[in-house]
Amino acid sequence: MASEELAQKLQRRLQLEESGPAAEGEAEMVKGAAAAGEVEERSCLTASAGAELSAKLCRRQDINEGAAQPRRAAVFNPYTEFKEFSRRQIKDMERMFRLYDSGRDGYIDLMELKLMMEKLGAPQTHLGLKNMIKEVDEDFDGKLSFREFLLIFHKAAAGELEEDSGLLTLAKLSEIDVSIEGVKGAKNFFEAKAQALSSASKFEAEIKAEQDERKREEEERKHRRAAFRELKSAFTQ
Repeated sequence: MASEELAQKLQRRLQLEESGPAAEGEAEMVKGAAAAGEVEERSCLTASAGAELSAKLCRRQDINEGAAQPRRAAVFNPYTEFKEFSRRQIKDMERMFRLYDSGRDGYIDLMELKLMMEKLGAPQTHLGLKNMIKEVDEDFDGKLSFREFLLIFHKAAAGELEEDSGLLTLAKLSEIDVSIEGVKGAKNFFEAKAQALSSASKFEAEIKAEQDERKREEEERKHRRAAFRELKSAFTQ
């Protein structure tokens, strides 16, 4: 195996000597082209790395100046992110969102929000509508995604909205029988809803306890009747 490789090397050497300077020049050209290609590739990589670094520096500057657009994951799970709401509440909010998303594009834009507030009986000015969107518009696109729509109720429940805020009005009017709940603010309203759910759970627990008690009493009556029959049969024998 080694002798074959040595023979090939010798043959290659002879060919180079016979062809003289032309072959050597060709070889040098090939080497030069390869070297140039490597230099060009390194230059491209350097330029790419420079552009990436520049983009990162620009991004950092935007963040520091408060002008950066947040980057959010494509997958959004409202049930895990908004744990303060029940599944039913989130479903209700989703139905309402879809009702007013007349464009069926997954967003409520300025005109759709205008129609929503008119339907709820609380029309807003053009500037008022823009301010409503701006208050929860995290990606600065001038419209409401479903997540941003849920943020309205999140902020209302946390008491983070001003009393004269259009979003607070939306949160109040979008719920049923708010006045019957006797609620003055959205925060109290959501607390009342939580208490109502708790009361419902207690009511269900009481019903179950009564059913268990009736079952226990029925079992005791069966045992007493069986014991009485046994005692009666003992006397009659």
